[in-house]
Amino acid sequence: MPYNREKAVAYAHRWAFGRNPLYADFTSMGGDCTNFISQCLHAGGAAMNYTPVTGWYYISMNNRAPAWTGVEEFFRFLTTNKGKGPFAVAATIKDIQPGDVVQLSFNGGRRYAHSLLVVEAGYPPTLRNILVATHTKDSDNRPLNTWEGVVYRYLHILGAR
Repeated sequence: MPYNREKAVAYAHRWAFGRNPLYADFTSMGGDCTNFISQCLHAGGAAMNYTPVTGWYYISMNNRAPAWTGVEEFFRFLTTNKGKGPFAVAATIKDIQPGDVVQLSFNGGRRYAHSLLVVEAGYPPTLRNILVATHTKDSDNRPLNTWEGVVYRYLHILGAR
């Protein structure tokens, strides 16, 4: 089933300020952002990859892949996945479309610690006209340029298997 960007974005809008009861809320355990983004990609048709340790799946709070909730693990899975599930490439801002992912580093790019789902992107995409949804500090339709002093990392979702 191909990745459906519209469904991923619709899910992001639906749950940006709420929590889907089918999933645990990780806000008090370091953040819910990547859990939320994983849910969005799954809602967009990306099948879970149940490969132990290196896969991308959620069964319960205590039975999930690190890539489902971890920022760096999520990036690694998406950019190296050759099996089932979503796959992506590290991209530049000009490649960004709704349904793609942006990750933020708050320490100059040494470590990325926040994931956002692109819900709208102008043409050409800029920090001002890319709007995102995220959890932890819940946001929807938030311009990317409202984060200060961050380094951005862009993930263009190529598809899902």
